[in-house]
Amino acid sequence: MGIPQERYSRITDKNQREICLLKAFPCAWGKCTFCDYTEDNSREEASMVKLNRSVLSQVTGEFGVLEVINSGSCFELPEQTLDDIAQIILEKGIKELFFEAHWMYRKKLEKMRERMSVPIIYKIGVETFDNDFRQKVLNKHADFSDPQEVAQWFDSPCLMVGIQGQTKEMIAYDIDCLKKYFRLGTVNVYNNNTTSIVRDEHLVQWFMKEYSWLLKDPDVEVLYEITDFGVG
Repeated sequence: MGIPQERYSRITDKNQREICLLKAFPCAWGKCTFCDYTEDNSREEASMVKLNRSVLSQVTGEFGVLEVINSGSCFELPEQTLDDIAQIILEKGIKELFFEAHWMYRKKLEKMRERMSVPIIYKIGVETFDNDFRQKVLNKHADFSDPQEVAQWFDSPCLMVGIQGQTKEMIAYDIDCLKKYFRLGTVNVYNNNTTSIVRDEHLVQWFMKEYSWLLKDPDVEVLYEITDFGVG
């Protein structure tokens, strides 16, 4: 994966919002077998803070909703950047914030909610609710037992479809869980990258046909390309 060229965008389709891709410290887990996104991180705090400020300076507040993403969890952003986000929320009249966090941070979510002073929609990279595939193949280090447990902590799961080894039944179960237990969700169609995890083209074609109705579902965003949010 190359270094992202675009770090600010506006999402004007479903769930209208501004989105910023910021730089953070390395992902605390960083061992998911399908992910090479972890390259977009740093240990140079001063340069990260400077870059992130330049990205956040583009926020206008036009939708009243802001999403902030990085190569890991929001808890890996520099402290000064978190302060800067809180300031932008006040200055631009942001009413709702989207953050993403790994399962390991679930007991810290409430503290961040207090810090940001506006409602936070927490995303989580579940990838699949099939425990064996998630843990043994994707190595997610997320040992929840069922979707209801995830829903106790997080608002919006991110699923991944179209990986070799996945089955139609697994995908059907995942989509069913998303719709049954969560208000919002994202479905990422897997694209080959620098890892050894490989896309299943037939499964992707089946999914895009079988679940074409998700494209019209106002509560589910389907990302066919990793840059579909306009950043990356």
